Amino acid sequence: MRLKPVQRCFAMLVMAGVLNGQTPPGASTTTGDSGTLPMPTSAVSDVQRSYASLKGNLLKAADKMPGDAYSFRPTPEVRTFARVVNHVTEAQLRSCGALNGTASEAKVPPETADKAAIVAALQASFAECDKAYASLSAANLMQSVTVGPMSRARLSLAWGNVSHDNEQYATLALYLRLKGLVPPSSEK
Repeated sequence: MRLKPVQRCFAMLVMAGVLNGQTPPGASTTTGDSGTLPMPTSAVSDVQRSYASLKGNLLKAADKMPGDAYSFRPTPEVRTFARVVNHVTEAQLRSCGALNGTASEAKVPPETADKAAIVAALQASFAECDKAYASLSAANLMQSVTVGPMSRARLSLAWGNVSHDNEQYATLALYLRLKGLVPPSSEK
């Protein structure tokens, strides 16, 4: 049986989610001390849960880094902490704006801006994404949306944003560690 491109994309996203510790759509998980309470899962709830988790970590990481360290870069060849945060902001405005069917008018400050301006822009990009992820439903997951010259299924674009945020959070966490700070995902 040969899968259509959209079906292959969905299958790859499910596998990527499984490899990242996500429960496959339609499966159930257990929780609690007894391990017997079923938690319903779906493709929508999986991507929303992953987004929400990364959102918290990214906002906490941006908050945790002192303002005077936003210009920190481990070596001259890599981006500053501020540039990585701005990159998350830009990517989210593009992806979530496409999911919302709107072109975001939010502006990303220069990486030399102060921490407050950079964090405010990041928060604005999360506001855009909050709307996008809240609008996902089983009925619209496979609808095609246009991002630049490409068309992607809503689910593909949503997981792509989560994946990208995860990669960028790893960079921010490393920068925090290099400054002697514990990343939010490692706090007890």
